[in-house]
Amino acid sequence: MKKNKFLLVSLCFIGIFLVQPQNFQFVKSVFTQNDLASQLNISDSPEEKNDDLGNAHQIQNKELKSKVFDGQHQVIVVNDKARFTTDELSLNNGSWERYSNLDFLNRIGVAEAMLGQDLMPTNEREDISSVKPTGWKNKKIMFNGKEDYLYNRSHLIGFQLSGENANVKNLFTGTRALNANFDDEKSSMVYYENMVATYIKETGHHVRYRVTPIFKNVELVVRGSRMEAQSVEDDAVSFDIYIFNSQPGYDINYLTGTSKKLQ
Repeated sequence: MKKNKFLLVSLCFIGIFLVQPQNFQFVKSVFTQNDLASQLNISDSPEEKNDDLGNAHQIQNKELKSKVFDGQHQVIVVNDKARFTTDELSLNNGSWERYSNLDFLNRIGVAEAMLGQDLMPTNEREDISSVKPTGWKNKKIMFNGKEDYLYNRSHLIGFQLSGENANVKNLFTGTRALNANFDDEKSSMVYYENMVATYIKETGHHVRYRVTPIFKNVELVVRGSRMEAQSVEDDAVSFDIYIFNSQPGYDINYLTGTSKKLQ
């Protein structure tokens, strides 16, 4: 009798838990979006398991997780040119953008796009301070001789390319050095975003674009950002690079987002 009563109470509790919308979405995300191992970044996603090029891409992403910033080279070249498939470069659907659902830790995933002039913003950027990406534990620092903040709400696909504002699927905790180092632009995302934006504005052509946040296991802050771009109508723009999410002079705890200044 006691066992039956306990079972009944347990079933009632589970029912009440699942009735809550946020709890239902959490369970749905864990069991349907991807298997748990792939969400923890320790196995390939189902799509990548069935695609040779996807496997190669995933292998490179895994290798990037083991890379360590040497204190000098914030950017490393993954491939000398982007390696999109013919299907991925198709313009049949015109310009488009696609963002991954947040995983069970509320972390962002891969962002894909076929960039064109019609996706670019026509209005000023809006306030995005309402978004608190995972690992957001910000602080004031000195960078390039000026007071700044350690972290930015970094876009996977920059506002100037997509017009995306406070899109939680497009913003992550990125260091100032990764996001926009205006004293050395080539070491940060803004350089590559500007390159693509300038090309599209001047030619009216399209650029296939993909940005992959590289997480280790259950860490809340990305280790780095892999950026891939290929102009479709010509070969003027083609890169596949990785930018470390590090900040010179600071040690970052990627599991929590906390940080400390190095002596």
